[in-house]
Amino acid sequence: MGRFFRWTFVIVLSAMAGVFILDGYIAEQAAPDLYGSVETVPAKKAALVLGTAKYMMGGGKNYFYIYRIRAAAALFKAGKVKAIVVSGDNSTKYYNETTKMKQDLIKAGVPGKYISIDPLGVRTLDSVVRAEAIFDLKDYIIVSQKFHLERALFLAKAKGQKAIGFMAKDIPGTAAAYRMKAREYVARAKAFLDLYILHTAPKFDGKKEKVHYKK
Repeated sequence: MGRFFRWTFVIVLSAMAGVFILDGYIAEQAAPDLYGSVETVPAKKAALVLGTAKYMMGGGKNYFYIYRIRAAAALFKAGKVKAIVVSGDNSTKYYNETTKMKQDLIKAGVPGKYISIDPLGVRTLDSVVRAEAIFDLKDYIIVSQKFHLERALFLAKAKGQKAIGFMAKDIPGTAAAYRMKAREYVARAKAFLDLYILHTAPKFDGKKEKVHYKK
C-alpha cells in the first residue's frame, strides 16, 4: 500500500509539473504576437472576438465580456480591422453569447453588416478552427484577455494560421481573475491533449459564411 501511495504521489507531482511547464511554454510562444495598444497592433482584414457570458453567475456584469466588446469596437473604429466575427456558445435557446455580442458591438458603433456570427464557437478550439473553415480567416486578430489569447494563439498557430492577439483590458486582483487563471491551467493542458494526443475534431456544422468587409 505504501508503494502505491508513493507512485500516486510521483504521478500527481509529475502531472502538476507538466501543467506548469506547458503554461509557461504557451505564454512564451504567444508573447511576440500580443498587442495591447490600438496604435501598435498591425492592421488585419478581420478580428475574431472570443465569446463569454455577458453576466456573471450571480447576475453581475462580466467585465471580461465588456472589455472584449470595447476592444473590438476600438479596433474597428481605428481602421485596424474591416470586419468582426463574434464566436461563442449558442448551444440552447436560453444561452446565446453571440447575439448579445453583436448587439453590443452595434451599440458601440460598429455597423451590423460588418459583424458576422459564429454560434458554434463552444470552445476556443472550435472558434479558432471555424474562423478559417467557415469564415476564411487565416491572417487575423483574435480579441480576448491575455490569459485567454495565449492559448488561442497556441491553437491557431498549431493549425497553420497567422493570427495575432489584441489584449482586451483585464481585471487583475479580483476573485474572477483568480478563478479564470486557475481554470486556464487546466484549459491549456486540455488544449495540448486535444491537439497532439486526442486529436479532437472541432464542430464543422454549417456552410461557408461570407464575411462583409468595410471598403
